[in-house]
Amino acid sequence: MQIQGIHHIAIKYEGVQMLQKAVDFYHGLLGLPVLRQWGEGNVSVVMLDAGNCLLELFANSTGLPHGMINHFAFCVDDVDRFIEKVRSAGYEIILEPDDRHFPSSPPFHVRIGFCLGPGGEKVEFFKEQ
Repeated sequence: MQIQGIHHIAIKYEGVQMLQKAVDFYHGLLGLPVLRQWGEGNVSVVMLDAGNCLLELFANSTGLPHGMINHFAFCVDDVDRFIEKVRSAGYEIILEPDDRHFPSSPPFHVRIGFCLGPGGEKVEFFKEQ
């Protein structure tokens, strides 16, 4: 028995309006396909296909913190293009695209950039080089 990977990352938003803003960001702007959705009003849930895992977005965080994930990283082919796309849509960039070299064995070279998502969650765009 072993873990086979990440199935999904869940993010809770406060109400339907915030959920719709999140769907507009992840689906409309970043292009993640909607895999399934269920519920109505503050019990609405939308599940998006992020390639090798799913994002599960909830509308029911009323009274609880939302966007609680420190960050998650999308593996992308062009970090700069995604940063410009979210910047153009008015989202805050918290780390401009940057090359990082980690002195691991073997060496690990990446290009990364971060923005804030609709609930304040940190979203990383990540490319191994």
